[in-house]
Amino acid sequence: MRSVLILGLSSLALLACGDTTDADPTVVDDVEASPSTTEPVSIIRPDIEEARMVPLEPLALTISFGKSGDELDDTAVALLEDMLASRQFEAGGAITIGGHSDAGGDDAVNQRMSQSRADAVKAWLVGQDVPEDRITTIAFGEQNPVAPNALPDGEPNEPGRIANRRVEIRIAVPEGMMVEAEPKSLTDAVSADDQDVGEATPES
Repeated sequence: MRSVLILGLSSLALLACGDTTDADPTVVDDVEASPSTTEPVSIIRPDIEEARMVPLEPLALTISFGKSGDELDDTAVALLEDMLASRQFEAGGAITIGGHSDAGGDDAVNQRMSQSRADAVKAWLVGQDVPEDRITTIAFGEQNPVAPNALPDGEPNEPGRIANRRVEIRIAVPEGMMVEAEPKSLTDAVSADDQDVGEATPES
């Protein structure tokens, strides 16, 4: 009698557990076959994408004639070559060249020297196939110094005079022109990270 009772309880237990091999496969198939209703999401924020476009600013460049005269030295030529590779130059805007002098001579001499320096830069650009009608030269003479030409006691201020012997170049750009922002270099990014860490570190 006890053996029959144990056998009956075992059969009930098996029936309660059931055989999973006969389960309806459509439930699993439905889960696997159901297409996702979630739209793909971009990992790039829209405001970052928009920030990649920035206004193109006019270019301003100063060419030094510190040794006097009107000859372009190697440093001046290197700066002009960089200018030819700039976005502003490639945009095709007008180029204005302003010649300047120190106050070492009389007004007429200084005016002629400032014009001669502006003409030297123009001639170099024309020699690089820049259209002449794109260039305008202006001679300012000594009237726009960037440093004092004389010391308080009236003696010549040679460093100031060197700074005043110059040509200033400006390249205009079309109004509203937008360009893609240049990415920061790895060095800049590392420096910025270091600065953030430094600001967050409490003082000792």
